[in-house]
Amino acid sequence: MTKLPVLAFALALGASAPNGAMADQPGLDWMPMERVKTKLMASGYSSITKIEADDGHWDGEGIKDGQKMKFELDPKTGEILGEAPQ
Repeated sequence: MTKLPVLAFALALGASAPNGAMADQPGLDWMPMERVKTKLMASGYSSITKIEADDGHWDGEGIKDGQKMKFELDPKTGEILGEAPQ
């Protein structure tokens, strides 16, 4: 069996997608973004430069201890699931 039809289908789907990445939408039961920002500031972030819904969690960037960081947050509690320097 050839993989060409599957590849052609995948390429067709990609071509029909709108240009640019689109963020997911927060769920109705997610913590509001302003409360998430407040929790981040309380955990040591001095600024939040980006925050968006992505793949079922809050995803963003900010400054913590003078260093640029990426972070992922639990959508319902705002708890940090992971963070790493950029």
